[in-house]
Amino acid sequence: MTWWPIGASLMSSNVGSGLFIGLAGTGAAGGVAVGGFEWNAAWVLLALGWIFIPVYISSNVVTMPEYLCKRFGGKRIRIYMSVLSLILYIFTKISTDIFSGALFIQVSFGWDLYLSTGILLLVTAAYTVAGGLAAVIYTDALQTVIMVGGAFTLMFIAFTRVGWYEGLVDRYMSAVPSVVVPNTSCHLPRSDAFRMFRDPVSGDVPWPGLIFGLTVLSTWVWCTDQVIVQRSLSAKSLTHAKAGSVLGGYLKLLPMFFIVMPGMISRALFPDEVACVDPMLCQSVCGAAVGCSNIAYPKLVVELMPVGLRGLMLAVMLAALMSSLTSIFNSSATLFTLDLYHRARPAASEMELMIVGRVFILFLVCISILWIPIIQSANSGRLFDYIQSVTSFLAPPITAVFLTAIFWTRANEQGAFWGLMCGLLVGLIRMVLEFSYSVPACGEVDLRPAVLADVHYLYFALILLAITLITIAVVSLATPPIPEEHLHRLTWWSRHSTEPRVDLSGPPLTSDPSICDQSTDSEPEVRSWLRRAALWLCGLTGASSNPGTTSGSRHSEVSALQEDPFWRRVCDVNALLLLLINVFLWGFMA
Repeated sequence: MTWWPIGASLMSSNVGSGLFIGLAGTGAAGGVAVGGFEWNAAWVLLALGWIFIPVYISSNVVTMPEYLCKRFGGKRIRIYMSVLSLILYIFTKISTDIFSGALFIQVSFGWDLYLSTGILLLVTAAYTVAGGLAAVIYTDALQTVIMVGGAFTLMFIAFTRVGWYEGLVDRYMSAVPSVVVPNTSCHLPRSDAFRMFRDPVSGDVPWPGLIFGLTVLSTWVWCTDQVIVQRSLSAKSLTHAKAGSVLGGYLKLLPMFFIVMPGMISRALFPDEVACVDPMLCQSVCGAAVGCSNIAYPKLVVELMPVGLRGLMLAVMLAALMSSLTSIFNSSATLFTLDLYHRARPAASEMELMIVGRVFILFLVCISILWIPIIQSANSGRLFDYIQSVTSFLAPPITAVFLTAIFWTRANEQGAFWGLMCGLLVGLIRMVLEFSYSVPACGEVDLRPAVLADVHYLYFALILLAITLITIAVVSLATPPIPEEHLHRLTWWSRHSTEPRVDLSGPPLTSDPSICDQSTDSEPEVRSWLRRAALWLCGLTGASSNPGTTSGSRHSEVSALQEDPFWRRVCDVNALLLLLINVFLWGFMA
């Protein structure tokens, strides 16, 4: 792939309908600080292109668990990463995507949320069976153009309605719902709503957490998560991967203006619905007693956009949502069948793995639907806060392991594994506490433990990272190191090494059952039309493919780290320009 579809795909694979709902809703409730989550991505995207991708290329890997398996050896880290990835997909991707898409349909047509969810899943299932993911990156690129164009159209219409930025400041700060809870201030907009940097103790998004804690989460999202890294690994050269990161960084500057601020405009224009605080009223408006800020963006789309543009915007949102869902379902089936089920049943046939993968997708969908009521009530009904808080409980140990794997040659398998286990234990304790104590509604006394009420999730991410790093260091220093011949081209310091490497990982697994259809020649002839239809639904009657090509081509085509000096300098200059613009925006909004 060349640089421009990679950069566009980096943007669209991260900014889907879930982020439109979550960013706009959190902006409506708390102001511009949530835009820092998008601006922070520019720094980490450059780290992806300049630090992580060169190591992944020199390691000759295509998946993140594969890199850890090569770097540390053993199987348990790879299995753990697969299980944790599935958990994160369920809690932060699948369920939130389904919920946000259903919320769009509910606000647009007035249908019941669960009816909307069912319709959405039926359409997505049909899309998964009838369509394919071969051109997903180009599809993402096209969706990025349409999404950004539609979002900017809505942004200009919305800013025109409120009198541009000065009008937004005036109207947002006076956006108070007509029904309030007596003797409380929760109906009032925050006094620091238009400040990016907020009090480190009492702020809803404390500035040290926004800069340092968020970087821990962003490193996991942009530098170690398979869904994102796969885009950059598809680049035809390291220069194209870097240029894609730069373009993605520029595009990530935009959501502050076409998602966060329109969410604030929605509160200014519709305070009784978007900013409601009375639990009974909120329940009738959006079905969530803790608040209705999640409806900020779809409310704006429905109320302000002309009919044709409104239909286009809703279609783009749902298309992006279904594309991301099918990608996540595909990745989840691959992780489960290859890393978990296939290890339990090594003799399983390709057809068995294919069927198990599709049954597992149904299981994921059921779990995600059951989780939707938790999402509605969690974090005051703010979808984006929910996604980030769950990520802060589970992702920092992964960030710690990848950082030590790349930069510290002394780190070994025992240290990495027990660091992950210790981090998981601490993170799960916080996660269980988080969902055991609900966030108090307006006017209620906060009875949560101090570790929940006083330790922000971004601070907790830093604490969890430190605990994991200390555990990795202590255990690694107390156990034998990995011999140097196993580490050539697997760390930042040895990425240019030409010495032969002895791999710690075992032989590669069988081909990916989720992307390889089986030839009908290898199966007995199907006589029953009913069985033939069932196999068609499972994708088992497609054209023959060569299962060995993926693994073979991966090992025969080793991407070099050498770059053309001119284009390398062009990428470096653009990266520096991106950072200067980013720093200016941070300072301007601080």
